[in-house]
Amino acid sequence: MKIPRVVLAGTHSGVGKTTITTGIMGYLTKIGYKVQPYKVGPDYIDPSYHTYATGNVSRNLDIWMMGEETLQNNFAKTGSQADIAIVEGVMGLFDGHQDPNFRSSTAEVAKLLKAPVILIINVHSMAQSAAAIVLGYQLMDPEIKIAGVILNRIGSHRHLTMVKKSIEERTKVPVLGYIGRYQELSLPERHLGLVPMAERGNLKDNFIQIADKVVEHLDLEKILAIANSAPDLAISEQNIQNAKSTEQLKIAIAKDEAFTFYYQDSLDYLTSLGIQLISFSPLTDAALPEGISGIIIGGGFPEMFLEQLAQNNALKQDIRQKAEQGMPLYAECGGLMYLSQAIKDFEGREFPMVGIVPAKTQMQRRLAGMGYREYEAITNSILGLKEQKLRGHEFHYSSLVDVANDFPWAYSYQTVEGKIKYEGYAHENVLASYLHCHLVGNPIAAQNFLNNCRMYAKKSRDSKF
Repeated sequence: MKIPRVVLAGTHSGVGKTTITTGIMGYLTKIGYKVQPYKVGPDYIDPSYHTYATGNVSRNLDIWMMGEETLQNNFAKTGSQADIAIVEGVMGLFDGHQDPNFRSSTAEVAKLLKAPVILIINVHSMAQSAAAIVLGYQLMDPEIKIAGVILNRIGSHRHLTMVKKSIEERTKVPVLGYIGRYQELSLPERHLGLVPMAERGNLKDNFIQIADKVVEHLDLEKILAIANSAPDLAISEQNIQNAKSTEQLKIAIAKDEAFTFYYQDSLDYLTSLGIQLISFSPLTDAALPEGISGIIIGGGFPEMFLEQLAQNNALKQDIRQKAEQGMPLYAECGGLMYLSQAIKDFEGREFPMVGIVPAKTQMQRRLAGMGYREYEAITNSILGLKEQKLRGHEFHYSSLVDVANDFPWAYSYQTVEGKIKYEGYAHENVLASYLHCHLVGNPIAAQNFLNNCRMYAKKSRDSKF
């Protein structure tokens, strides 16, 4: 299977990967290419920029959560529908999971996809030493094809000449161009990283300007040639066919500026199982959609919209009533916060939330939880049976506080230090935790959720007769 593809990787976080990658994606889209964007790892925010720039939903490539075969098949299924697939890496090229027996880095994804890599280097206050960096990355893993280099934060023509000459002479890797020290190319950040596109409004003109500035000194023909040099993928058409159910079970899903964190492949998988996802807004809607048999509330930034969420009492009451009636309700991270008794902001002010989870959430000045997790269920829930394992990722600045004495924990997991920790809330038809779960990599959990929604729908129909 022929898919022109390239991975844009950095030497470390903060080298400008997202700005440069999004700029290239946006410019190629502007001149007529159908670009399929991807992001390595569990990130939600960077893909929102890709999606805005290309008009195509960016997808996550995460070996830990998806598994190798599923990742390859999903990439082939979506990448084969585009003119070019562009993958933005995570952190530095070789950074990933701490387990020495497991690798989840950008490098491992590039090898799995047989994709050439373009290395982005921030060369501010650096000249010939840039060649040593490229040489080191070449030697680290000879299976990785570093096909080109993009230089960020070039200060002058003399600076460019020194860096370019040194890299190309010492490593034989071509420099594909450079980005100057443009302040206007920086993207806004806060406690979880970049600000999601859902909160930034219409930025079409800004993105066009960024794209034009990013590619101003890049050799796009060489970048396209590198993408086209990627070998065929040995994946059969049968492996990427969409098997869709004819069932259309309606499930409400929270989607607005406060709740944006969803893996598109997870949503596609739910749709293939026979679920019709109907969006609602916890910020503005007075009631849940009609005719639903389940509710999903994903992650996001509820802490940025506390007053508005707290004031929408009608919807909070509707969610409580549906949960009391037995409707399956699944929530992740920001969704857990929303279902709690209240959220305390960074200043300690308290805002009442839905009130299903018998605890409050407190925003912290420091990161409260981050990393891959493998949870083991310590009770039955709407995602599965006791002792069932679930893989996912955590990244949050809030913690549960004022927890009830009889709090029914959902999961246990073992930390890197070897300590057992307990996480999440599970009670009858409600499951909420800090875990962001990729359902394609946890298909049993998705199917169990569907089955619980199906049983609720049947019970509701039967009660009417």
